[in-house]
Amino acid sequence: MPQQTVAIACDHAGFRMKSVLRAELERAGHQVVDLGTDSEESVDYPDFGFALADALGKNEADAGVLVCGSGIGISIAANRHPKVRAALVHDALGAKMCRLHNDANVICFGGRMIGEEVAKDCLNIFLETTFEGGRHARRVEKLNRSN
Repeated sequence: MPQQTVAIACDHAGFRMKSVLRAELERAGHQVVDLGTDSEESVDYPDFGFALADALGKNEADAGVLVCGSGIGISIAANRHPKVRAALVHDALGAKMCRLHNDANVICFGGRMIGEEVAKDCLNIFLETTFEGGRHARRVEKLNRSN
């Protein structure tokens, strides 16, 4: 898989999973931009979803990884940014399809909802899968125009 710059962020509920995924990214040779949080002390997930979305919008990273307790809140926060297509993923097929058909540039996880090995597998599949284009390109372009 080609090396990429990957931004990663989480809230307190996602801190443990973020640490696991950061190590996986580094193991695979990716450059990691860690946007926090740095502990399990309570924080607000929108702050970290917005920070990652802003980094992608400024082209500071090629892709992003977000984690909160369920993955829902932080994916909603990130998707408010016009340059983000964040997908909450629970399995390998979801990780593949969100890239293949939706050109997702951010993968989101629920730190309390998915096991570490499944999350690592999903992350690697997400980063290895390229957008299929074709009929899907028209649909993604419509998403881009809606902002």
